[in-house]
Amino acid sequence: MDDSALISLGLARYVQAVAEEVGVPPEGTEFEVSDTATAYLGLEGPGRDLMLLWNEQRGWSIAVETDPTEKPVVVAHLGLPLVPTPDEVARFVDEVLAGKRGGPEPEVGTQDRHRLAGRLSDYL
Repeated sequence: MDDSALISLGLARYVQAVAEEVGVPPEGTEFEVSDTATAYLGLEGPGRDLMLLWNEQRGWSIAVETDPTEKPVVVAHLGLPLVPTPDEVARFVDEVLAGKRGGPEPEVGTQDRHRLAGRLSDYL
């Protein structure tokens, strides 16, 4: 299996594991592997449309959806590692929803698809 196939399958299962831990139903999740691997989980939040976002260069963040034609406004970053355990992601979500601030925006990492495939292989 090549790295793209491993990333697609591993990311699908990783996103599923994170969604289960955070309490997001399968229909509230999306992921895509193209020139950049990304994931989306819709969150239940107090009066706002919140989303948990992931990309292979910056990892997890929580954002507020404003207008569908505009980019979401990021309110918190989890930071590194790029592929933390699902319970670490759930703890991050709980802390942000409780009013704690996330970490600073991580530096954009270099894309290393082979390394990403390795990190996601735990979920195969």
